[in-house]
Amino acid sequence: MTDLEELAAEALAAIERSGDEMSLETLRVHYLGRKGLLTAHLKNLGSLPAEQRPAAGQKINLAKSRLREAIETRRQTLERESLDARLQAEKIDVTLPGRRRAGGGLHPVTITLDRITRIFRAAGYEVAEGPEIEDEYHNFEALNIPLNHPARAMHDTFYVEPGTVLRTHTSPVQVHVMEQGEPPFRMICPGRVYRCDSDLTHTPMFHQVEGLLVDLEVSMSDMKGAIVSFLRAFFEEELEVRFRPSYFPFTEPSAEVDMSCVSCGGKGCRICGRTGWLEVMGCGLVHPRVLEMSKVDTNVYNGFAFGLGVERLAMLRYQVGDLRMYFENDVRFLRQFN
Repeated sequence: MTDLEELAAEALAAIERSGDEMSLETLRVHYLGRKGLLTAHLKNLGSLPAEQRPAAGQKINLAKSRLREAIETRRQTLERESLDARLQAEKIDVTLPGRRRAGGGLHPVTITLDRITRIFRAAGYEVAEGPEIEDEYHNFEALNIPLNHPARAMHDTFYVEPGTVLRTHTSPVQVHVMEQGEPPFRMICPGRVYRCDSDLTHTPMFHQVEGLLVDLEVSMSDMKGAIVSFLRAFFEEELEVRFRPSYFPFTEPSAEVDMSCVSCGGKGCRICGRTGWLEVMGCGLVHPRVLEMSKVDTNVYNGFAFGLGVERLAMLRYQVGDLRMYFENDVRFLRQFN
């Protein structure tokens, strides 16, 4: 029993000195494990006289209980000290400003679309939308584009199946609106269009805004006033604008619209090819055949139409030199529009 008391005192001192949970576990195994020193005392009870065994067993079990309690108490102390040390090492100064995620921004094409839409809405135009997969009738025939026109060839147009195409312009939306409604009409049709083309200034998918106004006694002067007012509002400059004769199957007469170069002010530079002028859109009075096919009485109504490329205007407004930058998702480029 004297050896037992000395052993227990030695164990308690060692437990108190233990500096981490691993050394504490080693002590537990050393004293209380299956081959531990106190366990060995229990195995030696058989060598004692029968009348001494109960008292000896009671003392050994009491010693084991004291060691278990001491080990558990020391373990809790070590865990608390470890947690305190970790908290101290990882402490955060809550008075410092937090790390905020950078805010996103709209794509320059989206910004340009919104700007164009706002300008025309303010002038009384409604926004109309339609399907991107169109039948050939609405995409071509209803717009006076004959069967032998080059635009209907497969090298220019994406065919989904015979008789069905990815729309090559948003003008079919105008046809749908005229078929389903009654004049007067005043609308713009923004959206994605598709053509088999890809280089520095063309992509297979791009965005267009096409406009239509059908009313009583509409003239070329009305069309010119609308287009000039739009371009000056969009670029926020008193631009010079000129109209050159051109040809489109769905308008007659037709014109190409040029404006003075926004980069050099009309003096001539690399962007405008040293001419001082930039081509920005096509326009014209709506061909009577287009109105007739949409059940509009041409004896009463006439109108004008125009179409512009959104990426083209965005390139001029933001001085972007390569159209492909809009679709490469380079964060360095897109962050400029946050």
